[in-house]
Amino acid sequence: MPQQEIEMILMRQLASYLAMPIFIVDSAGSLVFYNEPAESILGRRFEETGEMSMSEWLIAFAPTDEKGVIIPHKELPLAIALTERRPTHRLLWIRGLDNMQRHVEATCFPLIGQASRYLGAVAIFWEIAP
Repeated sequence: MPQQEIEMILMRQLASYLAMPIFIVDSAGSLVFYNEPAESILGRRFEETGEMSMSEWLIAFAPTDEKGVIIPHKELPLAIALTERRPTHRLLWIRGLDNMQRHVEATCFPLIGQASRYLGAVAIFWEIAP
């Protein structure tokens, strides 16, 4: 595994101390970490899933819109933060790894390090009460 940039290490450390569910991807869109508060929404502990490529987590979490239609990956908030390097926000449904559908609200932003190095993106999300 290649060595991570210090900002990614620090972002992961910060996420591990926060009570908000956080999902971190690298510049290729691969999942590098999600914190403990995210585990109950995503349906499994990070230690059990480990890192995943973007195609793996897209299949695993199957994000859909309010009508149950799969959201094209280019329209997902995290993909927009990655490709357009801008913050974005959206309501969506995901299927947790425990096979439970959950309604979530996600705010995503690009992660840009010192000297304008593009490192990836971060999703902060929360479950919408039924």
